[in-house]
Amino acid sequence: MIRLRYMNDTINPRQRQILELISKSESLSRLEIKAKLGNNFQASIPTVARDLAYLLKEGLVTIHGEGRNTRYSGTNTNGLLKYYDLDQYFSIDPDQRVDVKKQFNPGVFNNLDGLYSSTEQSELIKIYKNLDAESRSANKDIYLKEVERFVIELSWKSSKIEGNTYSLLDTETLIKQKIEAEGHPKDEAIMILNHKVAFETILANKKDYKKITLSQITQLHNILIKDLNVTTGIRSRAVGITGTTYHPLDNQWQIQEAVNKFIVCLNKTDYSLEKALIVIAMISYIQPFADGNKRTARMLANAVLLANDYYPLSYRSVDETFYKKALVLFYEQNSLFYLKQIITDQYKFALNTYFK
Repeated sequence: MIRLRYMNDTINPRQRQILELISKSESLSRLEIKAKLGNNFQASIPTVARDLAYLLKEGLVTIHGEGRNTRYSGTNTNGLLKYYDLDQYFSIDPDQRVDVKKQFNPGVFNNLDGLYSSTEQSELIKIYKNLDAESRSANKDIYLKEVERFVIELSWKSSKIEGNTYSLLDTETLIKQKIEAEGHPKDEAIMILNHKVAFETILANKKDYKKITLSQITQLHNILIKDLNVTTGIRSRAVGITGTTYHPLDNQWQIQEAVNKFIVCLNKTDYSLEKALIVIAMISYIQPFADGNKRTARMLANAVLLANDYYPLSYRSVDETFYKKALVLFYEQNSLFYLKQIITDQYKFALNTYFK
């Protein structure tokens, strides 16, 4: 499996600590950073300067002023993009974490805009490819084979994130030849095939997803959970989430209200990758259905991308544990830092991997 390097793998522990300090302050000077590093990360001013230069090059901090007045701050002004050291955060058991948001925070709706800065959008526009134009210029047979490959890889990885044990080759055999893998529960084959039907439904009606409605969301959910003994419609009971003390809303009318607010925010957003990020985060956060929420989120995110001729995301190179941790961090701290990274990286991966 191809794995992308995530930010936690490219900076050293001292640099992570510097980033953590900066994220918790409006701005800091080099001397202030050195003083706050503590015994475990003591470093000279030149070393701190080199660390800051690296973080600046990576686009993780910004610089203000000159000479003695030079100060450093985070690159994200949106409160939903606060940085956390993921390894440090998850080194603490769920029940022992402090300052955790255990209940749904309606305040997140106030910050679901500007998640991608104009600079970030400009950089991503440089590599943008119009999927509709690419498909029309490609050989039809080759394009259809590429769609099939994408569907196989999306169905496999999205199901694997949910605990499905089919391999990629097992998934290919199931989708191409309708042969189920031996030794696997029937539900696993159904889950994978439901992904296939859901994506094909989106692809056949992609322009319908320019503006999202509740009926579209529930339709995708119904396809994804068909024959899996899951209740349809907005749930009326509480649900728990493994690995976190966060509890989603448990009142059906409050859930309905939250979904409606999410849809309004989504339809007001123009930038397609930002729309995809909002979908992935908010459907997972609200948990409107009894089960199948994250699958629905991933499929709806692809629907809004395809509606705007963006390449869809297969998540093939995502580490499942990293994905789950990124979601839990949003549940508990309302930080989209890593979910945004996943969406951006998977978009770049799609451009380099599919429909070429």
